[in-house]
Amino acid sequence: MRRQKKLAVVLFNLGGPDGPDAVQPFLFNLFNDPAIIGLPGFLRTPLAGLVSRRRAPEARKNYDLMGGASPLLPETEKQAEALQAALTRANPRILSRCFIAMRYWKPFTEDAARAVEAFAPDEIVLLPLYPQFSTTTTGSSLTAWREAYRGPGRTRSVCCFPDAAGLADAWASRIDAAWKAAGAPNGLRLLFSAHGLPEKVVKGGDPYQAQVEATAAAIAGRLPGLPDWQVCYQSRVGPLKWIGPSTEDALRAAQADGKGVLVAPLAFVSEHVETLVELDHEYAALAASIGLAPYLRAPTVGVEAAFIEALAAITLQAAQRPDDWPAPGGSWSCPGFSKCPAAAGRRGLETV
Repeated sequence: MRRQKKLAVVLFNLGGPDGPDAVQPFLFNLFNDPAIIGLPGFLRTPLAGLVSRRRAPEARKNYDLMGGASPLLPETEKQAEALQAALTRANPRILSRCFIAMRYWKPFTEDAARAVEAFAPDEIVLLPLYPQFSTTTTGSSLTAWREAYRGPGRTRSVCCFPDAAGLADAWASRIDAAWKAAGAPNGLRLLFSAHGLPEKVVKGGDPYQAQVEATAAAIAGRLPGLPDWQVCYQSRVGPLKWIGPSTEDALRAAQADGKGVLVAPLAFVSEHVETLVELDHEYAALAASIGLAPYLRAPTVGVEAAFIEALAAITLQAAQRPDDWPAPGGSWSCPGFSKCPAAAGRRGLETV
């Protein structure tokens, strides 16, 4: 009897502390990543220790608002289960298994690598749960995987899927539901809030900002009832200049224009500290303090059917590619960005 082909799908995400004692080591792992702080290790590691110790007390307060731990892993586990079921429906002849590789807390990339090795797949698809590529997120995860995995299987990597129809459909559904649940108020500005980056990262060839804007345009095109929309960026830290406008500035501008807002965190596919605390507490408090009303927030796409089906289609498409360089899921291309792994792969193939 012919053996069933085995497909391992590795889901990349940030990770989050699973309790108060994990907050400082999680922050240390984050700031000790050379993709986050680009200093030599002998300088970066002590700096990461200092920054994580200083930030841990305030960060613990934020996680206390969520019950003391990040919900990111349970949310990702639900997505993994839903994706595995979708892959089985799409091709029952393939034995598909989903594995979770978190970058800065358990289960770490190394844990996922050992689990995949034990599964002994024929094919591996590396699938980021970051729709938009950045060197600081997907790029870092791909590097960590290459260093950790020594097992069998032909590997294919998805670098991004900013314009995937299913992603835009899922977001449009969530936004429309939040708008209608509030009574479909007129005069709203739809704010697409994404995690920010230092401006120098984008000017250095990172395609993240262009991809965020493409995702926003794809979603807005599906929402004719909300024609007033804008992209903005949250979570700024440190003294460097970041891409903008900031979400705070966008909220103040909406209030000055006599608008209410509906915020959609389009770069996040799961609820975690940036959505449940930064958006739902900090920015909600700012809105109240400046008289901005209504302040509405659409939930992340989570296990929305259109999103999960899009991930399944992207995974199966990637598994069939002949080339092993990272490529986008969907029609996206980003020429002119030196840090785009798909463009770099194409350039490499053209020189062979």
